[in-house]
Amino acid sequence: MRVALITGATGGLGKCLAEGLDQRGFRVVAHYFSNHEALSELKEKLKNQPLTVQADLSREAEVEKMAAELKGKLDRLDLIVNNASVTRDALLLRLSEKDWDRVMAVNLKGAFHVVKHLTPLMISSGGGHIINITSLSGLKGRTGQAAYAASKSALIGFTLSLARELSVYNIKVNNLVPGYLPTGMGLKSKKAMQRAREESLLGRLSNPESVAEFIAFVSEQEITGQTFCLETRV
Repeated sequence: MRVALITGATGGLGKCLAEGLDQRGFRVVAHYFSNHEALSELKEKLKNQPLTVQADLSREAEVEKMAAELKGKLDRLDLIVNNASVTRDALLLRLSEKDWDRVMAVNLKGAFHVVKHLTPLMISSGGGHIINITSLSGLKGRTGQAAYAASKSALIGFTLSLARELSVYNIKVNNLVPGYLPTGMGLKSKKAMQRAREESLLGRLSNPESVAEFIAFVSEQEITGQTFCLETRV
């Protein structure tokens, strides 16, 4: 049975990814930060011997501990989905350094920590796939999202470098832009959600179940160093 680690698995998209990959035969390792209630709800829905791990991904020592725990429980790791993400939306002149640093610490440094400390388990498995969840904001920018857009844009460059470095270990690394989703952060602003629907060429938002299906498909392909966009906007 293939094993998939999903960071931020208690968030809106994270839960959909965990359930979707579980349904497609993966054993899911669900990472969470602090939402125990959401974790309990998720665990009840996962059937394939799920594991849960807790860590603040911005802190390297906690990710090292998480990696050691998983190495003691797993003999393989086939897929890593770096999904954990936060945003602190504000116009640049009102954006605090504290909020900027937190966004970078989770969205970018967190992905760095996870890949650095979990890749050895993937290498020992004979290879695998890393998918980093980015955003249209990282490709085009968005007013009020300087920190978030910068973190997601940097994640794309991080992915392209990893694709080159890890190819010798049969590890593929790709970006995925899931589109504006009616889950998690996407639900926080009805105005932004309505705008996304109006900007959509198809007149609708993206589908979280389709994101899980796409990840399951891509994880089996010999493709690396790419940015896949499931957006319905341009």
